[in-house]
Amino acid sequence: MSKRILIAPLDWGLGHATRCIPIIRHLLNTGNEPVIAASGRSLKLLSSEFPDAETHLFEGYNITYPKGTGMVWKMFRSTPQILGRIREEEQELKKLVPKLKLDGVISDNRFGLHTDQVPCVYITHQVMIKAPFFETTLYRMHMNYMRRFSRVWIPDFEKEGLSGDLSHKYPKPFNSEYIGPLSRFEAVETELKTDLLVLISGPEPQRTRFEQLVLEQLKGFDGKVTAVVGTPDKQFDRMEDNLRVVSHLNAGQLQQEIAAAKLIVSRSGYSTIMDLAAMGKKAVFVPTPGQTEQEYLAKLFDERKQHVALDQRRFDLTAAIRKSDEYSGFQPQKFDAFKASVNAFVTSL
Repeated sequence: MSKRILIAPLDWGLGHATRCIPIIRHLLNTGNEPVIAASGRSLKLLSSEFPDAETHLFEGYNITYPKGTGMVWKMFRSTPQILGRIREEEQELKKLVPKLKLDGVISDNRFGLHTDQVPCVYITHQVMIKAPFFETTLYRMHMNYMRRFSRVWIPDFEKEGLSGDLSHKYPKPFNSEYIGPLSRFEAVETELKTDLLVLISGPEPQRTRFEQLVLEQLKGFDGKVTAVVGTPDKQFDRMEDNLRVVSHLNAGQLQQEIAAAKLIVSRSGYSTIMDLAAMGKKAVFVPTPGQTEQEYLAKLFDERKQHVALDQRRFDLTAAIRKSDEYSGFQPQKFDAFKASVNAFVTSL
């Protein structure tokens, strides 16, 4: 019997939305009815990927990144706003369950989307929230939220994980399981036609700052380059000499571009890392300044000699590309272990 399941990603960047794509796709392929609940660019992206899916406008936390690197202080000052939105979404979900006739909920890092009315899943790769201080306190607070859900899905391997300390350093909640990485992509055989593929993503204003920085350094670059600037709410695709600049690509188009690229330049968001791991690619990771999780992951893979970590404040693209010759990149992998967890959840409803 078909089940109606709410899928609600966090609205910080597009990564939480993109990693929901394989789950939504699997639900549709198994005859179920995913109901997408999102806002802004996340809603735009998921609506374009699944034009026939039912959608519901559901406001996010609306946190913007600072122009500088003071992300920790910005998040501290935003705590009342975040906690207020968490309480609001708890109440909104209680109304949505009967209104939309939901059988279950899958929340990607949205703390308040749990209810006793139906089983609720919480997805996170950050059992431990990376921070320069109060890390243990934040871990305990996060544990308190995770315990309120029926299940916690950790999109990583149990051993030799892609997330490092984020989901392996501290004990997991009792209701959790590793479901394997989540990626909308898989490795495809194709000719390497592009020297460099730049994937610009993340919340504003840092997304725009990164775009301006990269495009400036690409002037005069000797090679074929494609830059996907991560603005699904806009539509453009233009050529500037040997540089193609495109606003947004759907999953199929982006998979082909990644497959055809010799090297990727991108943020070190965890969803991007899972996508590149699935496709077996090599990258230069430029973490969002002040975002401790991305900074940690970029450093982790640099230390593993897989991908170069490049500080945006000392951005030298040519030097990073040259250095990447010494790094191994990922080997392609097939990520479908999550399907067993999704099937078990649906069966339990």
